[in-house]
Amino acid sequence: MDIQKLQRAVIDALEDVKAQDIKVFNTTHLTSLFDRVVIASATSNRQTRALASSVADRGRAMSLTGITIEGEDTGEWVVVDLGDVVVHIMQPAIRQYYNLEEIWGGKPVRVKLLPESTRPAPVASDSGNGYDDNED
Repeated sequence: MDIQKLQRAVIDALEDVKAQDIKVFNTTHLTSLFDRVVIASATSNRQTRALASSVADRGRAMSLTGITIEGEDTGEWVVVDLGDVVVHIMQPAIRQYYNLEEIWGGKPVRVKLLPESTRPAPVASDSGNGYDDNED
């Protein structure tokens, strides 16, 4: 699997569900276990789970096998392992506390992200923000 295509698919899946502050890091010089770490923020437990589901679905659509998801039970920090790419989806307070960018951030990858104004709108809910915050 071409790492560039997989990386782009992950970013697209995150953008589809309105992830915030997406960062991609090249980890080939740090570990042989995976080539990229992607870190993104979500505004609620429900959104972290929706983002993880979107990433996993995109991976399955690319015929990836062995996709694992950890942390869906609480939804504060969800990790999606796609093999060559590991995706951390975190709420801002958790992200700030653990500061994974300090660990993996030696080689950020330049990627083109969609401007906020052109990202797909989230599915509407009763709360008006696109995510049902009452179901966490």
